[in-house]
Amino acid sequence: MRMFENKVVLVTGGSSGIGRAAALAFAQEGARVVVSARRVDPGEEVVREIRARGGEARFIRCDVSDESQVEALVRQTVEAHGRLDCAFNNAGAMGRHLGPLHSQELTDFDETVNVHMRGVWLCMKHEVRAMLAQSPRGGVLVNTSSVAGLGGVGGQGFYPAAKAGVIALTKTAAQEYARLGIRVNTLVAGSFETPMLDGAVDQLTGGDAGASAALREQIKQFIPMGRIGDASEAAAAALWLCSEASSFVTGHSMIVDGGVSSLLR
Repeated sequence: MRMFENKVVLVTGGSSGIGRAAALAFAQEGARVVVSARRVDPGEEVVREIRARGGEARFIRCDVSDESQVEALVRQTVEAHGRLDCAFNNAGAMGRHLGPLHSQELTDFDETVNVHMRGVWLCMKHEVRAMLAQSPRGGVLVNTSSVAGLGGVGGQGFYPAAKAGVIALTKTAAQEYARLGIRVNTLVAGSFETPMLDGAVDQLTGGDAGASAALREQIKQFIPMGRIGDASEAAAAALWLCSEASSFVTGHSMIVDGGVSSLLR
């Protein structure tokens, strides 16, 4: 039997990058996948790809910073499939303004924190409620953080702070719900080949092709494994955290970064 046969899995930020890779992987392992994102067309494309491979999926649009949309996302998932077994809370976006803190505006703070930290909390809030109400009770949550959240990173605005908050929220939730049958863990991601990384590189280089290529080489040199990760490698970690293979794991921050943070921990 496949790892997630007949399990219902919700993936936010599922239209691209790590979320897309995870949605495809969950479906390959037999899950009934709900793909969610703000952008409809890319999200629907992921659903079509899953179905073309013989999997089961549907798309529900959601801005995770909006509680009414998050509530509707979880409610519609349960209405469609009867329960929610796993949720990969992965939605995120790089801030539109990178630079030192004194150059940031209140809108930069709100936009970054609303998506990365408030969004994770809102998702957990409604996912936990659904998991506690269903029979049998319980489920698994995995929240995406970043190695940037393990410490401050100059020039990245409020992103590191928001991602640090995700780790703390995850640990709090893990303690609160462990005896209620809900496991909660964090995927702490390093640099992966994703549209988000492309956008960050473009911001930092002004879109200059030569400068972007040079920056990518710098990133590779900074990673002990000497390469940028493939999104499928992050997805594999998320699947393990959601699987029965990790049944005694909760409150854990799984770092998947090619060794970048190994000297700091």
